[in-house]
Amino acid sequence: MMQFIKEGVVIPFMKIKIFIELVCLGLVIASIVSMCTKGLNWGLDFTGGVIVETEFSHEVDLAAVRDAYAKQGIEGSAQYSGSSRDVMVRIAPKEGINQQTVTNEVASASRTIDPEVKITRSEYVGPAVGAELVESGILAIVVSMIAILAYIAFRFEWRMATGAVISLTYDVIVVMGVFSFFQIEYDLTVLAAVLTVVGYSLNDKIVVFDRVRENATRLPRTVAMERMFDISLTQTLSRTIVTSGTTLITVVSLMIFGGSMIYGFSLALFVGIVFGTFTSIYVASTWTLLLGITRQNLIPRKVEKKETDIVESMD
Repeated sequence: MMQFIKEGVVIPFMKIKIFIELVCLGLVIASIVSMCTKGLNWGLDFTGGVIVETEFSHEVDLAAVRDAYAKQGIEGSAQYSGSSRDVMVRIAPKEGINQQTVTNEVASASRTIDPEVKITRSEYVGPAVGAELVESGILAIVVSMIAILAYIAFRFEWRMATGAVISLTYDVIVVMGVFSFFQIEYDLTVLAAVLTVVGYSLNDKIVVFDRVRENATRLPRTVAMERMFDISLTQTLSRTIVTSGTTLITVVSLMIFGGSMIYGFSLALFVGIVFGTFTSIYVASTWTLLLGITRQNLIPRKVEKKETDIVESMD
């Protein structure tokens, strides 16, 4: 693997662990405050509303379509759906607005651009379905956290499991806080990105913990735990830079060229990967050390066979 750190160099990550932890905690608190005061800008997947898809006979400019809808008094989000000939508009639910009325208005506005336009889909999503999706999304995140806690506790050590879950919780809250602060639409694609961030960030933490456990048996007993974490984090830093860097190149490309349909998805991944890299290095390790992990907790216990067991096996 490409190495960015010279052999023998150890970066003292843990020297500033409390400072970075306080900064991360401040971002988490700010995100919670934003969600409590401003709330999330829920998409139609969660709030319900009317979805209308149109098929034009030629390629159309999305800005021109939005202007035509605005002149008709249609307030919603318009985006391409598959090609530059197909446009989908989502209209939030309002009093006095029904599916048929919205469909007629969209058709009328679209005909000002292309008289041969066709309505290919008209659908109403009820608020009850949206509320159910919110509950399912929260449940999915909670269940994934519990499963991760159980897995790392079994695979490594409960202190590491607690540190990993705390850092993953930070990742989720900060991603949602960014969407709340800037009032960017939070829909099912963003929820999928949040769950993706959990899995991606978890992988980083497992790599670090695995190296820490290896060093617990390889390094001299005189090496302090903080120093052992510094060595392990330095050894895995090149791998983190390569994997996070290449992933970010793809995500940034999606943000720039992917269009509005997947902007929320790519933004959530971008924030989650950048912030998750810091939490993998600092938050997970910091909490593991604060909970008092020792070298003895990481070294596998040797099972001594009794003399009677040897005799029985010979029989």
